Amino acid sequence: MSVQADPLLPGEPPAVTSSLAEETSALSLSKWGEGEAHASEVVLADTRQLKRVIEAALLTTSEPLSLVELKKLSDVPLDNRQIEGLLEELAQDWQERGVELSQVASGWRFRAKPEMQAYLDRLNPQKPPRYSRAVLETLAIIAYHQPVTRGDIEEIRGVAVSSQILKTLEARGWVEVVGTRDTPGKPELFATTKQLLDDLNLRALQELPPLEEIGVLLEQDTNANVGA
Repeated sequence: MSVQADPLLPGEPPAVTSSLAEETSALSLSKWGEGEAHASEVVLADTRQLKRVIEAALLTTSEPLSLVELKKLSDVPLDNRQIEGLLEELAQDWQERGVELSQVASGWRFRAKPEMQAYLDRLNPQKPPRYSRAVLETLAIIAYHQPVTRGDIEEIRGVAVSSQILKTLEARGWVEVVGTRDTPGKPELFATTKQLLDDLNLRALQELPPLEEIGVLLEQDTNANVGA
């Protein structure tokens, strides 16, 4: 004998069996999970693409790129932390290769690792220009005592500083005039540039090496840039 269901009251929705409710819930959760997974895959794909774009930009430019410039490569707004995270990943990707990604004063750039330079020099065996002791001493004084006037440099060195020495450093892009001192004659004040830090592969003045190492590092950089 069949059992008749209780009659429904007016406006009362039909009851849903527990098995049907469970199936509906499982289906909804399944679709929600698929949506979340798809969204994660899209984000992951976009991140990978952006990393590839950043890598291409850094490999095809001769100058370091700042975070402001690198953020322009993204289709969506990103903050510095997100870009720096991708740059750190790139640096790890290249860790075992002959080229490294490093941060300098002007931004980020790829450069040959120091141990590769001896081999690369074989492609361009020209002798790089060598800077005199007077030029390097003057540069060191400016770097460690900036801003300084020509008179300050002469007082520290104990000898006169020729105009040609300062012109050489300015032409190389390592020093520049940043103002004048408020004394009679308004002597010019000299300071180092970001270019010097970039050439030393440094991010800030606080990372400057001991005085005796500056000359060696600059000669290495000059070697790397001969014929560039």
